[in-house]
Amino acid sequence: MQDPMHMSFDDDKANLYRGPRGTAVKILNRVERSDAYLDRLLDGEMRTAEMNELDKGLMNEIVTGVVRWQMKLDWVLTGFFHGNFTKAETNIKNALRVALYQILFLDKVPHSAAVNEAVEFIKRLRGQKVGDLVNAVLRNILRNLENIRYPDFKEDQIQHLAVIESHPSWIVKRWVNRFGYDEAKRLLAANNERPDLTLRVNRLKIDFNYFLTQLEQHQIQFSRSEYLDFFVRVKHMAGIGGSEMFRQGFFVVQDESAGLAVQMLDPKPGDRVIDMCAAPGGKATFIGELMKNVGEIVAVDRYETRLNLVKGACQRLGIANAHFVAADAATIQTTPAEKVLVDAPCSGLGVLAKKPDAKWKREPEDLVRLVQTQRAILENAAKHVKADGVLVYSTCTTEPEENISLIHSFLADHPEFSIENAGKFVDPRLVTSDGAVETFPHRHLMDGSFAVRLKKSS
Repeated sequence: MQDPMHMSFDDDKANLYRGPRGTAVKILNRVERSDAYLDRLLDGEMRTAEMNELDKGLMNEIVTGVVRWQMKLDWVLTGFFHGNFTKAETNIKNALRVALYQILFLDKVPHSAAVNEAVEFIKRLRGQKVGDLVNAVLRNILRNLENIRYPDFKEDQIQHLAVIESHPSWIVKRWVNRFGYDEAKRLLAANNERPDLTLRVNRLKIDFNYFLTQLEQHQIQFSRSEYLDFFVRVKHMAGIGGSEMFRQGFFVVQDESAGLAVQMLDPKPGDRVIDMCAAPGGKATFIGELMKNVGEIVAVDRYETRLNLVKGACQRLGIANAHFVAADAATIQTTPAEKVLVDAPCSGLGVLAKKPDAKWKREPEDLVRLVQTQRAILENAAKHVKADGVLVYSTCTTEPEENISLIHSFLADHPEFSIENAGKFVDPRLVTSDGAVETFPHRHLMDGSFAVRLKKSS
């Protein structure tokens, strides 16, 4: 008989990792063993898995939930596991996390089903003995659910918050120092919410009010954005994500925070616009829509594969005035433009609700490295702004080093640029005393982001 740990991957996949929970373990194993991004792995699985929509939904919920709450789950499992939980085999760790996530967070799944599935999965993989061990751990947790003890707030505020709200200690410490305990807790909690989806309606293809009637016909609950016209929030996309409306390019999924940067750029028909970091294309397509396809967009991205995402988005949404350049934004040389957008690569600490794996992949030293990259791109972008032109710098992070501190340092070296107050272009409630835009999930119910409009003197 073949050793189950050394089966070919296809056999392994077919026999062992079946159903929503088995598939969840398989994806979690991959997240842990590689640098693969969670959203891409999930996306691939949602397209190819032979499961009904309900099971796909459960699989998606479990995988995202386990990654989001991993610190809390691991704290509990460490307390009940026989031996060193952190050194347990990856399959066992993830099977236990999957079961515990359902027990702690999913009301609709009976505890017995969560336990039985995990035990059966481990039995298939490692035999009866290890199955019995997993069963014992989970049954013990069920008996003691009301008495689980978390780190004591009085002894260590940071560790208490890191476990309770499931974030790395370095992020918790940073935010407590910056915002104070109560507000940091609200921000951490907001990152753990299941995020709403925001749609930008593509007015090149459909009338906004007609689009709203279409949502009503699909029985999709929506609310209009508080901050941006033509943006709509929906709780879920069942029936619309793969719908004719999507294929025809009537809307794009885009967070309001991403829309703000484009509003601040204020592209006009006839402009030449350079989008320095264009993939996956949300901002480039919004720019094209506001330009009514008149003028020119240069969409730059370093990798051809990512540039193809921008091309695909432009085709679907009917953006006809973009051309695509695979190049490094820090070194590209092209004709200067009236408007330049730098949506810089960043730590992503503003989008942890949507990309929970990012919080476990980031280290404090990443900020230092990223700031160097951001500055290099900004320096090159500045050379591409015509006199009297505009440069908008934006990120999807909340951290000052990557945002306003970087801009102040840049302005000290570039007296020809000055901040133009964002309040002229977007809702003044989002504008800081520096004249930039800053958003936070717990304050504005959108992604954490930053954007600043810099005007170049003539």
